[in-house]
Amino acid sequence: MPDELDEAFELGKTCATAAECGRDLQRCAQMYTGLFPQAVFGTEFFHGLTLASAFGSPWAGAGRLRVVNRAALWVLAVDRHVEYTATTRAQVDRMSRECLSVAEGAVPRTALTRFLADLRDEMATAGEFERLQRVWRDQLADMLVAMTTAWEWRERRAVPTLARYVDNADCRGSSFVDLSHWIYVADDWSKAHLDDLRAASRQVQRYLHLLGDVVSYRRDMSWGDINVLALGVERTEVMDAMTELAGEARELIERLRPHSPRTASYLRRQIGFSAGYTGVSGFRRVP
Repeated sequence: MPDELDEAFELGKTCATAAECGRDLQRCAQMYTGLFPQAVFGTEFFHGLTLASAFGSPWAGAGRLRVVNRAALWVLAVDRHVEYTATTRAQVDRMSRECLSVAEGAVPRTALTRFLADLRDEMATAGEFERLQRVWRDQLADMLVAMTTAWEWRERRAVPTLARYVDNADCRGSSFVDLSHWIYVADDWSKAHLDDLRAASRQVQRYLHLLGDVVSYRRDMSWGDINVLALGVERTEVMDAMTELAGEARELIERLRPHSPRTASYLRRQIGFSAGYTGVSGFRRVP
């Protein structure tokens, strides 16, 4: 049984790291005019975001969490643009083209792409980014395609199957965040085996995609967003799917553990923290 004093110390240390990261993110948000209005992105928002990263990697200091936090914040800015700002497919496509161009090294022309360029340049300070930049760009492309698909479903009031909906989980962006984090701070084995890491990350992302919908159902319905619970799927079916996804994710994660224990813990903690923070598990049968 762990010593209570040591356990409390570690919890306090992690919370302090989250607070430091939160202050950094708020300063970061102020640099990009119009992207993060106070009414939407208040102190509580930054607190929740950085708690997730700090408890996901409790061994890491604020400096090593800089990219994972900023990548997550940038994804939310993109999501807000697609869901609330863009009114035509042409606008969504233009944003995607600009983002992919900047990911490849182009000069940014908007606040959104300037943030992406700054993220790209920060990642370039880590070793091997030049070798891995194409992989990063391709993961970004997957996210943008999935967000565009979700936008079209909403606009056409489409009703995809549960399987198709889950397959579009790249719209969540967590795999893009994971990859950004690993390129920046992961160990050598992880950087050499990104295909294995990304497979596990995608499975975790599918679970988080459904979890997010279960939590945000009423909010999504209030303004007409697409949600898995509005597709004619019973809540029990969604929860069963989440249990299955969590189990499949666990199997992939455990294959990583002998080679990179911290990478495995990072992914496993994403599931546990998100479920605990929202109060919805969906992995009741996963050992």
